[in-house]
Amino acid sequence: MKVRKAVFTAAGLGTRLLPATKAQPKEMLPLVDKPIIQYVVEEAVASGIEQIIIVTGRGKRAIEDHFDIAFELEYLLSKKGDNGGLKEMREIAGLADICYIRQKEPLGQGHAISVTRSLVGNEPFAVFFADDVIESAVPCMKQMMDVYERYKCSVVAVQRLPQADVPSYGIIDARQLDERVYRITGMVEKPALDEAPSNLGIVGRYILTPEIFEILETTPPGKSGEIWLADALRLLLERQAVYGYEFQGLRYDTGSKLGYLKATVEYALRRPDLGPEFREYLRSVSLD
Repeated sequence: MKVRKAVFTAAGLGTRLLPATKAQPKEMLPLVDKPIIQYVVEEAVASGIEQIIIVTGRGKRAIEDHFDIAFELEYLLSKKGDNGGLKEMREIAGLADICYIRQKEPLGQGHAISVTRSLVGNEPFAVFFADDVIESAVPCMKQMMDVYERYKCSVVAVQRLPQADVPSYGIIDARQLDERVYRITGMVEKPALDEAPSNLGIVGRYILTPEIFEILETTPPGKSGEIWLADALRLLLERQAVYGYEFQGLRYDTGSKLGYLKATVEYALRRPDLGPEFREYLRSVSLD
């Protein structure tokens, strides 16, 4: 069965970006002139995803409003003759078939995925962490879907990390099967450097088989009382194969202040309407 549906986890409180996220979803912070989550939705659509399920929480209504029709705004743009702006607003509202479900308590990424069981059904599905933005010629999820079609098992995106970053990620133990493809034999969550089995860290893209829902129901809470997807994946490994895919592309962790700043600068530089002038400005800035 092909991967048709995607779950977006967007219920987190965004504490790494406070105070900007006190009253605004982190997923709605702009990268140049588009909110972070729109870049991720566009990746899903470009990968062939047909339905997107966004898990939200209290205070996240702005996400729903962004992907909805804005009648008053469209009327104003039409009245002003701004056909370009009007076309762009309508394209946002028509990007994808999106539905929303709330995670009523902040009980972790694993729990957020578990609440979508009735919407996903008994089929494989993609998972996107909505603050992980990946720039690539071929969409990251499309790359992973090609791997899934080959092996018909769960696939997690992995990235080679600098040694200093290894203790901040889930790290896989694996044997390489093919170019960029690994059969995972174990996972260690945020290991000390001398305990890490590799420098391949799991990042915010997954393709999961529906068996993960049954496992999530019985996965005990981990650190901070949350249900961690990594713990459920370790249990899934006991039942079926799980593969790691070292994707091609540049990833930005926009949930961190430094990652957000890097993404903002680099996406602005790629823009033909902003890049040349912005590049000249950056050259003029004193870095002393």
